[in-house]
Amino acid sequence: MAQLSDDCFAFGGELMRTDEALALLTDQLSVVVDQESASLRDASARILAKDVTSACAVPPHDNAAVDGYVVRFKDLAAQGETRLELAGRIAAGEISTMPVGPRQAFRIFTGAAMPANGDTVLMQEDCREDNGHVIIPPGIKQGANRRFAGEDIAVGDVILKAGTKLRPQEIGLAASIGLKALTVYQPVRVALFSTGDEIRDAGDALPPGCIYDANRYSVGAALERLGCIVADLGILPDSYDVVRDTLAAAAENHDLIMTSGGVSTGEEDHVRGAIDALGKIHFWRLAIRPGRPLALGQIGNVPFVGLPGNPVAVLVTFMRFARPAVLQLGGSLETEPMMYRVRAGFPMKKKLGRREWLRVRLDRDTDGAPIAQKFPRDGAGILTSMVESDGLVELPEDLTSFEVGAMLDFLPFNEIG
Repeated sequence: MAQLSDDCFAFGGELMRTDEALALLTDQLSVVVDQESASLRDASARILAKDVTSACAVPPHDNAAVDGYVVRFKDLAAQGETRLELAGRIAAGEISTMPVGPRQAFRIFTGAAMPANGDTVLMQEDCREDNGHVIIPPGIKQGANRRFAGEDIAVGDVILKAGTKLRPQEIGLAASIGLKALTVYQPVRVALFSTGDEIRDAGDALPPGCIYDANRYSVGAALERLGCIVADLGILPDSYDVVRDTLAAAAENHDLIMTSGGVSTGEEDHVRGAIDALGKIHFWRLAIRPGRPLALGQIGNVPFVGLPGNPVAVLVTFMRFARPAVLQLGGSLETEPMMYRVRAGFPMKKKLGRREWLRVRLDRDTDGAPIAQKFPRDGAGILTSMVESDGLVELPEDLTSFEVGAMLDFLPFNEIG
């Protein structure tokens, strides 16, 4: 199992830009999970651990791409129709022992192996049969409707790279070369908890002054969408001893520890002191909105991520910082979410030097192109804004203003998983 370096999250100095923080994550984090074999049916959404090299060609033989007639191109007339003897029939799964002879045609079906000498296939709807012959119109190109052996995959091709998240198409590609199993990384085991005497679990009674714990559920769901095995450690009281003992136990059998809230400098925020006692903690002073504070640290070789307490900030920082870390720890090479360019449907001014994320919904303008409309309330505690929006517009540090019609980077919420 790979090991994290000492002080893997260490940083000091001025406010850090988002690109610097993401680059530091990439440089400092490594895979922390072992490999295992998974059947194709169990490999979906897993991270491939070894390159897949094909030992066979796909397709394994030249074959017909359509139902029709296979001929020798040189027998066809350049002008006018050609009449050829219908000399055989080849279905998919059959191999013809007879070559196509002079002025002959074979009936052939999609996927059937091409017979010797046959080099061109005509679609059945373009031809007609007449008394043991087939009548072929002019104009076909040589080699039409013929699929060549290995035109999709050649022997020795690396068809899947280690670090790839296995989607249905990758699973199908592996099956196309006859594989029944793949070597994948084990899921990242994440210990997740909340802290606070004022926090109550969903379904419990809610005394005055208390709130329900939304963050543990939203973060847990996001982690599961990334393929993690999540151990829900519940809500810890504001007790230094309980927090310290829980962290120590979690570090024994998890690959990552994550929480939201409880990492600032308040008297009842005990996570910081517990991490300091067991390992190291670093507060990243990021120039972002929303999202502070964001704490990262480690207990031995087990990384710790402390997300903010506000429900919007926790999801935003998860998407942009925690998600790449989780993916990299689990062996993925593609850790950055895909951004899309959309047109602004609103003007705005912002502070120089700070990365900001705005919640937006997508409408369509008059030409059908997507246009982003800002959610009217932007408080970090308004979780309904994340439900009623389609994603986030990301505004870079150097941008100070834009007008309606400006092109902006859009991060859809479906990129979380």
